[in-house]
Amino acid sequence: MTQPTDIRRGRLLRLLDTFCCQGGAGMGYHQAGFDVTGVDKDAQPRYPLAFHQSDAPTFIRTFGTGFDFIHASPPCQHDSDCQRLRSNNHPDLIAPTRDALNATGRPWVMENVRGAAAKLRNPVMLCGAMFGLETYRHRYFETGGGFTLPQPSHPAHTAPQAKMGRPVPPGHFGQYIGNFSGVDQARRVMNVPWMNRDGIRECIPPAYTQYIARAFLASTQPLEVVAT
Repeated sequence: MTQPTDIRRGRLLRLLDTFCCQGGAGMGYHQAGFDVTGVDKDAQPRYPLAFHQSDAPTFIRTFGTGFDFIHASPPCQHDSDCQRLRSNNHPDLIAPTRDALNATGRPWVMENVRGAAAKLRNPVMLCGAMFGLETYRHRYFETGGGFTLPQPSHPAHTAPQAKMGRPVPPGHFGQYIGNFSGVDQARRVMNVPWMNRDGIRECIPPAYTQYIARAFLASTQPLEVVAT
């Protein structure tokens, strides 16, 4: 693995992965070579990297300046189609999280679902088809702190998509949300073999954050170099 090194401090670049859940986003940054620390208000025994149980916006405000880059995935239930259909109420943490991120002065990215896209500022959309995954799973990413993310081209959705939560027929792409079947298949498709159903239904595939990590590293040259 190549490792992004801060030549000013002689250490790996540090990534704060907040609202981390079971670590789909964090794993992508880890695979890109970052030293990743996850934070979530709930215990996350399946999180595969260093972890602190804490309120994410509070942790960002208190410790965020000690990291080189911050990722935030506020809970999406407030803006998800499923939760609106069920009339469930969930807090909207996008604005408080943005305020906490901006207060650090560090570069950051904040992710959420399609239903929240209107609340995000100039978001970039990532799709599984951009990375050769057999799932579409659109996610939207706002950036800040001086970091901008290029929008990759969006391939046409040529494969049919299985119905929500249903088994995936041959030649179809899966929708791994809700009480879906096919956990082993979802693990393979999204490259998250350590996750259970609860983690998979909300996770960002690591391929998405590998793309973000590469964009961040490209934007910071020559201050950071890639070394083995």
